[in-house]
Amino acid sequence: MLFFSYSDTYKLITRVNNLNRGGITMESWNIIFTEKQKVEVQKEAFDPALGQTEILCAAIRSLISTGTELQCLRGVFDPNTNWSDWVKYPFQPGYCMVAEVLETGSEVKGVQKGDRVFVAKSHNQFFKIDAQYAYPLPKDVSVEQGVWCSLATTTQLGVRRAELQLGETVGVIGLGLLGQLVTQYLYLSGVKEIYAIDPADSRLELVKKRPGIHLLAMDAGKAKEEIKHKTNSRMLDVIFDITGHPSVLAQATQLVKPLGRVILLGDTATPSAQGMGSNVVSNSVSILGIHSLMDYKEWNHPEMTKLFLSYITQGRMDIKPLITHRYSPLEAVEVYDSLVQNRSSAMGVLFDWTAIKS
Repeated sequence: MLFFSYSDTYKLITRVNNLNRGGITMESWNIIFTEKQKVEVQKEAFDPALGQTEILCAAIRSLISTGTELQCLRGVFDPNTNWSDWVKYPFQPGYCMVAEVLETGSEVKGVQKGDRVFVAKSHNQFFKIDAQYAYPLPKDVSVEQGVWCSLATTTQLGVRRAELQLGETVGVIGLGLLGQLVTQYLYLSGVKEIYAIDPADSRLELVKKRPGIHLLAMDAGKAKEEIKHKTNSRMLDVIFDITGHPSVLAQATQLVKPLGRVILLGDTATPSAQGMGSNVVSNSVSILGIHSLMDYKEWNHPEMTKLFLSYITQGRMDIKPLITHRYSPLEAVEVYDSLVQNRSSAMGVLFDWTAIKS
């Protein structure tokens, strides 16, 4: 066995077989959706030999993107959508990972052995990746803060797409992982009031109580009268639909004033069931989509990641209360089953890869 050192307090043991000069084979525990609604944790061998610009990494923590990953597991997609093109079984879920760099290729620059890096990588114990896709974490950012970088850039894109102005009144439908981050960004953006909408009290309780934030424990269809009352019939300037549920868009368009904006940050897997509502044309409502793989104007993903981490280190954003569960990756079958049964019972669910001792 070879032992690879980790930061400060722990070591991770990995098996390295066939230590002959002709090649090295490493074994990695990987989480796989083998088919619709079926999760397995499999140990697989791979060749760790590096290309010139690649790095070899050992996972430390990974975050389950509950909305996206459960949709991938459910496997219900309209044809000719991003979902149907992307999800092919067997499918490796996940894209929120902090890992330690074990080795680097001969031409890698900016990343060194021992660095902690964020990578948009699936739930794998060991893996290779081109160094250009690894973001070294600053020393004052913890591993459990770093795993949020993908979701933080996705939500930052949504807030940028809205092109908010000081004093606007904004709503957020769906207070899962993305909704929680959007709400924090909105508060930093100088909006006058925020209406956080979700029927699950457990999610509303995770929104930090601040002046100007209104918590509505209801679904979007029931929020119209409450918002109408609280805004003296003016309604909202902007609403974010982060649910990915096809029925919510039409409900969201009812919550904004004439010339209001609806930001679609949740990409439904069944757009054939999605309607835009009866008042979009008559009220000149804008429906603005945004996808996580895009940049926005001069803001690219590394710059948005840097900004998010600066907010974290300054204490202006806080994800610690959003982490509700930690598990060994070997418990993945039970973890996903629990989320399928009751997704609202959890928020930030982490896999601790250091829990695997060999």
